[in-house]
Parts: sequence; C-alpha cells; structure tokens
Amino acid sequence: MAKQVVKEIKLQLPAGKATSAPPVGTVLGPAGINLGEFCTKYNDATKDKMGDILPVVITVYDDRTFDFVVKTPPAAFLIKKYAKIKSGSSKGSKEVVATLTKDQIKEIAETKLPDLNAYSVEEAIKIIEGTARNMGVKVEE
Repeated sequence: MAKQVVKEIKLQLPAGKATSAPPVGTVLGPAGINLGEFCTKYNDATKDKMGDILPVVITVYDDRTFDFVVKTPPAAFLIKKYAKIKSGSSKGSKEVVATLTKDQIKEIAETKLPDLNAYSVEEAIKIIEGTARNMGVKVEE
C-alpha cells in the first residue's frame, strides 16, 4: 500500500547549516518529523553547496516519514552573488546598482534551467535577464 501524503512544506535554508532551531523547528515540529534526522540528511545532501541558500520541498507522509527535494538557488540569490552586491535596487529597473555580462547571465541560466519553466538555455536567459533588470542589475552585451 502506498504512503499517504499528509503535507508538503517549502523552505529556503542555508546549505549544510540546517539546525532544529527556527525556522526549521517551528515549521517541521508540528508536522511530526524527526528534526535531527531531517537536519542531518539535509546537511549531508547540501554540504557541497555551502554558502548558498537552497529551496527545499519536504513531503511528509502519514507514518511521519519524509522525503525532500533540494532545488537550485533562487535566481535573485545567484544574481546578487555574481554581481557581488548585498541587495537589489529599491527603485527596481530605474536605478542601476550593478552590471553583469551575458556570459554570467548564461551561467546563472544554465544553473537554474532544471527549475525554470523553460525548455532551452535561450529561454532561461530571458527569464534571468528579466529578474536582473527588475533588481536594478544591468546586463552588458
């Protein structure tokens, strides 16, 4: 008999640094998941990406077991990382706070491709360029 899915939880956690303290404990505790087991498995799965913020989708089953899927870092996080800035523009595309090259945008698009709603790298590049533009990051040809 198949396990019954009780809940699906989405979190964004630092890679390799999940602890049972908030926000993990406050979200997963009521779901009945063993926090120590989740933190250990998550940290082992993400230790090679230290320093990144990674979205994770946790599926909780009726017998209190769980599975999780680690996604690629958010586009905004990658853009800020490549542009070496703390945050995007508060005025959106009207104020330029940094500049990225087409090659850097392509690298970000290739990283994000599995999680984007795009079939090719060219389509993914357009999505990433739009995100960068809205953050006040200029894309150079």
